[in-house]
Amino acid sequence: MIMKSPLSTLLCSLLFVAASSAMAAETAPVMDNKSCDSPKYPKAALMNEETGTVSMGFLVSTDGKVVESKVEKSSGSKSLDKAALTALSLCKFKVGTKDGKPEQSWAKVDFVWKLE
Repeated sequence: MIMKSPLSTLLCSLLFVAASSAMAAETAPVMDNKSCDSPKYPKAALMNEETGTVSMGFLVSTDGKVVESKVEKSSGSKSLDKAALTALSLCKFKVGTKDGKPEQSWAKVDFVWKLE
């Protein structure tokens, strides 16, 4: 009968978890910034000197196009949020993968509006 120490049992368990995680490797989609125009400052927001950061989610299909988009955290200005979401929805993305195969998945993107 072979007795295992608690430490060796823990190490075996950790190795198994690490191996399982490596087999289910996922990569998130990445925006190609050169594939679309940067959002344009809405005139009213510019006149009101509105600034802020909008956090968005983009569902990217296996061909790299956005099929759904949403604001996850507002900049505090609806017009800035809408301008960023509209413009960046036209960008192409490097497709996300799961186990090395292209898969539709969500990308998170922050856009910072600042006056210069």
